[in-house]
Amino acid sequence: MRTVLDPTGERRPPERALLPRPASLHGRTVGLLDISKARGDVVLDRLAELLGEHGATVRRYRKPTFARVAPVDLRQEITEHCEVVVEALAD
Repeated sequence: MRTVLDPTGERRPPERALLPRPASLHGRTVGLLDISKARGDVVLDRLAELLGEHGATVRRYRKPTFARVAPVDLRQEITEHCEVVVEALAD
């Protein structure tokens, strides 16, 4: 078991088991979530290109602001349409 840190200000973050990872991204739908930090889109543009070259379908999403969690409707949309998600942070 690994400890995943949650930046929500909990004094002791709960332990969460990691989900199994797919052996390949070929044929998978990968969601790229831009959290609205400066230059995050630059990182995700390149990642989208690389994922496409490896046979993944890429869907792009963007949070309204990095200062808050993603809105519920955005999280639901990502959950419904994506098998894998990458969240980008850059400055």
